[in-house]
Amino acid sequence: MRGLIEDVAERHAIGRSPFDIEALWRIAYSSGFAQRPELTMGSVISAIELACWDIVGKALGQPVYNLLGGRVHETLRSYTYLYPAESSADGMRYADAFDDPDAAPARTAAYMEQGFTAVGFDPVMPYGSFDPRQISLAALDNIEEVVRRMREVAGNRCDLLIKMHGQLTTAAVIRLARRLEPYEPLWIEEPVPPENPREMARVARATSIPIATGERLVTRHEFVDVLRHGSASILQPAPARVGGVFETKKIAAMAEAHYAQLAPHLYAGPIEAAANIQLGVCCPNFLIQESIEDFSGFHAELLKEPIVWEDGYIIPSERPGLGYELDEAVADAHPYEGDDVFPHMEETPTPTV
Repeated sequence: MRGLIEDVAERHAIGRSPFDIEALWRIAYSSGFAQRPELTMGSVISAIELACWDIVGKALGQPVYNLLGGRVHETLRSYTYLYPAESSADGMRYADAFDDPDAAPARTAAYMEQGFTAVGFDPVMPYGSFDPRQISLAALDNIEEVVRRMREVAGNRCDLLIKMHGQLTTAAVIRLARRLEPYEPLWIEEPVPPENPREMARVARATSIPIATGERLVTRHEFVDVLRHGSASILQPAPARVGGVFETKKIAAMAEAHYAQLAPHLYAGPIEAAANIQLGVCCPNFLIQESIEDFSGFHAELLKEPIVWEDGYIIPSERPGLGYELDEAVADAHPYEGDDVFPHMEETPTPTV
């Protein structure tokens, strides 16, 4: 990825004004006679585009949100995944915090004590290379029990955000959604794979639970079909993948015209979080921001001044540009040396019994 970013930057960005964001974006997007949404190039363009906005904001002495229409929201509500307790002595798997009827409510209570008013979890794991799949009656029963017990703990003080990562068929999701409707989840995320907005729309029509999607989509051109078909009422573009800050702002405007809301996706660290915060502040249809717990730990160490999080809300920075400075010395001291790609995808079909 570093080589790709350096190559695109050298050919299309170096020597241009960082204010030429629209022109630079179109030229890079069209290079090589591609001119279509694509994950790798979308990520490369996003990286360069985020850097341009940071430079422009600093040059003008303004946070990026002031250059995109100005502040609408003073604070941003956030949610986190359920993560296993660090003190777990039994080697708890990552997924155990999602699908265990005892662990999931306990972790929900722990995050509520920190101040969170929403938590996300995927009770359908593992991810599979042969998805989408049907789901067994035993799995249906277990997921319903997990959600039921989480709602007992959460009451009406904490939203439950059910993530599915495109693992199920349309029919399987509809069966599951009918069981979960009494527990009022805020959304079901990526109920089916993102490649087929028509099937996602079938799910949306079959349940009262709002549908959310967008983390694997690139540019407004892929989001337009989601809105046209009524596939989702909550959009989750990832600024570090979808095409950058301005592209996300355009998607938010499209969503606003369809009365759809914005819940930017985050799983790429504090720089993408910084872009998300700038966008959340200036988008009227902002709903909630994904956070990685309360932005403490290593993600705080990566920034010269950490993201401020208090009682379930992000307190946006008012500093120029993206508002946060990467500590490059910390980043350079922790190079990734593994060869695994996250998330892991099972390479054999998942049993449905």
